[in-house]
Amino acid sequence: MFRNELFRTATFRLTLAVVAAMIGSAALQFFFGYSQANVFEAKRSDLLLLREAGILQRETPAALEQQVRDSATDDLRIIMNATTLFDAGQHYIVGDLHSWPTGLVADGRVHVVAPEATGGSSATVLRMVAVGVPGGRYLVLGRSRQMRTELRLMMRHSMLVSIVPTVLFALITGIILSHRALSRVKVMHEAIDRIMEGDLHERLPAGRQNDDLQRLAGSVNRMLDRLEQLLDEIRDVGNDIAHDLRTPLARVRARLDRALNADHSAEALRNVIARTIDDLDQSFAIITALLRIGEIENGRRRAGFGTVDLDALVADIVDLYEPIAETKGIILACAAREVPIKVQGDRDLLIEVLANLVDNAIKFTPGGGRVEIHTAMDGECALLQVSDTGIGIPAAERKAVTGRFYRSDKSRHIPGSGLGLSLVSAIVALHHARLDITPTRVHERMPGVTMNIIFPPFCVVQAGN
Repeated sequence: MFRNELFRTATFRLTLAVVAAMIGSAALQFFFGYSQANVFEAKRSDLLLLREAGILQRETPAALEQQVRDSATDDLRIIMNATTLFDAGQHYIVGDLHSWPTGLVADGRVHVVAPEATGGSSATVLRMVAVGVPGGRYLVLGRSRQMRTELRLMMRHSMLVSIVPTVLFALITGIILSHRALSRVKVMHEAIDRIMEGDLHERLPAGRQNDDLQRLAGSVNRMLDRLEQLLDEIRDVGNDIAHDLRTPLARVRARLDRALNADHSAEALRNVIARTIDDLDQSFAIITALLRIGEIENGRRRAGFGTVDLDALVADIVDLYEPIAETKGIILACAAREVPIKVQGDRDLLIEVLANLVDNAIKFTPGGGRVEIHTAMDGECALLQVSDTGIGIPAAERKAVTGRFYRSDKSRHIPGSGLGLSLVSAIVALHHARLDITPTRVHERMPGVTMNIIFPPFCVVQAGN
């Protein structure tokens, strides 16, 4: 099983592809090398034949005949060169060839002559030239193509000698690498099986190798960390929902039980019903807020995006909350701008964000305090800011307050579900913006808090300074 998988791995298949490429490359090198060597050898042979013919043409008839006689041999099959002297009628005088080669023309040019054209005197193809010499005779010179044949055999042998060990080494290397990769994959499969069985703390093995498999394992581990975190959050949210819904539902049941067992007047029953409805409304508000957060986090509201004027948005919120702020003795102010800031977003969702932030600011700011809203440009980013002079948020809790159902110790006496900033955070993330929480720092007793919503440059449609 393991052996069969070894030869099906991507590493081994890649090794086979590399081996095939190596063989193809070696074959191409042999082909082009042999072609170039063949052309070079042919030109060199032609040049030597023509040069030798030119030298012998200048010899005297007697000296030429003696040189031809000295160079002649009885067996042309074992020589590389052929030199023969013929008379004017192309009859043999002296030399290696005993008959005039068929098809050879005495024109001073090199011709390729087959072995059978030499009357069986040669076993190889010859390149031959025939020229006239003093005395009305003809001199025939030839060079064998045996050198080219030997060169081809030598190059083929060299290619085989070099490619065979190379291919064997590549295959062995591929098997070793495949075995190593398969062993790592097997360990990862075992870890995945344990994760699927419910061990969410299990992680893929991470070694020191900085390769693709290691980077993939790192990405999967980060994904598992995130999934474990989300599952923990879901578990915590479920506990928080049960806790937050249990209180109003318990009050509803207690009131209804008392109303059922006691003899109340109509006015008392109406009072019980009214307070019961308030408790149910609180439960419905929690459920609605959770569904709203889930809808926004799933990104289903992007279809409603358009150009939103932040300054007009601020003006609408100030008109809505100014009477509430005056009732508590809080100053609600905004800074007017001549040129508005416009961003891409969902106006209804951004109104919900600003309303939550202003409502929280008024809720946690004591009488005589101040809540300010203003827009600005921070470089190329658009800034929407809500600051107050309230009780503030400790630095250690600024990240936690955006979680669901989180309530600071300072704010537990103030009514609320702890979902407002979670909703704000979800809407801000939907707009690719960022929520920064910083202290206002009016004075030490009331540090206040400033909520900064920063829209990235690609969300800004129009901005003025």
